[in-house]
Amino acid sequence: MAFTILVVDDEENARKPLEGLLTKFGYEVVLAGTMAEAREKLKHGVGDVVVLDVLLPDGYGPNLLLETARMPDSPPIIMITARGNIEMAVDAMKNGAHDFLQKPIDINLLEQSIQKACAKVSMKRELDHYRQMHQLKGNFVAGNSPVMIKLFEQAHKAAQAAVSVLITGETGVGKDIMAQFIWQNGPRAQKPFYPINCAAIQNTMLESELFGYEHGAFTGADRRKIGLMQEADTGVLFLDEISSMPLDMQAKLLRAIETKAFMRVGGNTLVKVDVQILAASNRDLKKMMRDNQFREDLYYRLKFVDLDVPPLRERKEDLPELVGFIIRQANMQYGKRIQDVTPRAMKAIMEYHWPGNIRELRNTIEKAMIFCDSDVIDIANLSLDVIKVEA
Repeated sequence: MAFTILVVDDEENARKPLEGLLTKFGYEVVLAGTMAEAREKLKHGVGDVVVLDVLLPDGYGPNLLLETARMPDSPPIIMITARGNIEMAVDAMKNGAHDFLQKPIDINLLEQSIQKACAKVSMKRELDHYRQMHQLKGNFVAGNSPVMIKLFEQAHKAAQAAVSVLITGETGVGKDIMAQFIWQNGPRAQKPFYPINCAAIQNTMLESELFGYEHGAFTGADRRKIGLMQEADTGVLFLDEISSMPLDMQAKLLRAIETKAFMRVGGNTLVKVDVQILAASNRDLKKMMRDNQFREDLYYRLKFVDLDVPPLRERKEDLPELVGFIIRQANMQYGKRIQDVTPRAMKAIMEYHWPGNIRELRNTIEKAMIFCDSDVIDIANLSLDVIKVEA
C-alpha cells in the first residue's frame, strides 16, 4: 500500500535529503516548513505518517500532537530534534508520539519507525473497513442445483488463484454475492474488499471515486481523497455493472490494471497498488464490444475467469434452501420467529418465474415475514404477483 509521509522541518537542507531517501524507499513525500503549513496539509487529509521537527519558526512541534489527537484519522507522528533530551522524549511519547529520534537522523532507525507507523495505519484502516463490511460474512448460500454446485466449484478455484474474474448474469441473480464468495475464499480474505457500483456514480465522478483526487484538483476538492483503488490495495476491488463505465474511463482503468499504478485526479505522483479485480455486468459485453461501447482489451483483461450466474427460474430446486436462508437472516434483522412456509405458499413460490431473481425473492419473503402474525408464512402473506401464478 502506498503511504504518504509528511515531513515538517523548517530547514530545507534537512527536508530535501529526507524527501529523496523516503521517495527511494517507495513512499510519497510531502514537505512543510512551518506548523501552519503542516496544519493545512493535515486538514486536507495529506499525511498518513508525520515526521515532525520539535522547534519550528511558528510553534512548538509537540503541540501538534495534541491537535492531531482530536482528528478522526489521527496520523502517527515521529518527532525529530537536534536539541532533545530524555525528559522531552518522555513527554512527547506521553502525548501520543509514535517515536522520538535525535538529529542527525539514523536513516535505518527512521525507516524502521516509519514502517511500524505505516503498519499501524494499515491495521486501523482494515479494522475500520471490517466494521463496515462485517455483515457481508455468511451472506450467501450455494444451492443444491447441479449448475450452482459447478459454478461455486469454479468460483472457489478462481478464488484460490486470486485472478481477475468477470461475473455475468441478469439483474438480481447475486453477482455481488458471488464476488464476496470469491473474496472470502481466496488468499486475500483478510484484506479489504471494496465494491463500487459503476452505474450508480456519475461518469464525471467515477474517476475520482476510483483513483481519488488531490486538494484543489477541482471546485469542491477541499481535501485529498483516497480512491477505492488505493483503499483496496493488497485486497479486492469489485466493479459492479462495469458495462456502465464510459470508454475514456475504461482506458484509464485498463492502464491502472496493467501497470498496477495510477495518478490521483490533479496529482502528478504515481501510486502503486496490488489489487485483485472482480467485475460484474448484466449486459452482453461481447455485443457492446461489437458496437464499440466496451473495450476489447479491457474485456479480456477482466475475463481471466468468466462466471455466468443463471437466473432463478433456471434453478428452482434451489428455492426451498434460499427461502430458509432468507428467513433465518430476516428473523435476526426484524426480531421475528418465523419457523417455516406452508406447502401451499411454497408451491406458489416454486411456480412463480421470479423476473427480479434473488433480489425479488428476498423482498417478497421479508415483506411476508413482516405481515405474518404466526410462525409460519402462508400464501396470504405473499405478494399478489406470486399468488396469481399459484391461483
